[in-house]
Amino acid sequence: MIKESESVEVLIERHPELVGWLADKGIVCIKCGEPYWGSIGDLIRSKDGDVEALLAELNARLRK
Repeated sequence: MIKESESVEVLIERHPELVGWLADKGIVCIKCGEPYWGSIGDLIRSKDGDVEALLAELNARLRK
């Protein structure tokens, strides 16, 4: 289960298939070939996203 404190770097290392999915949601986690430095929760908030809703959707996607 992905929590908002999870490092973006670790998240995309474990689940590289999520990079495109997150980008489709407006959450760009790789820029110039480097991952965003910080947590997935911080990144979502920086894009004015709903952290709880997006993490719930992300975790549901990973359970498939």
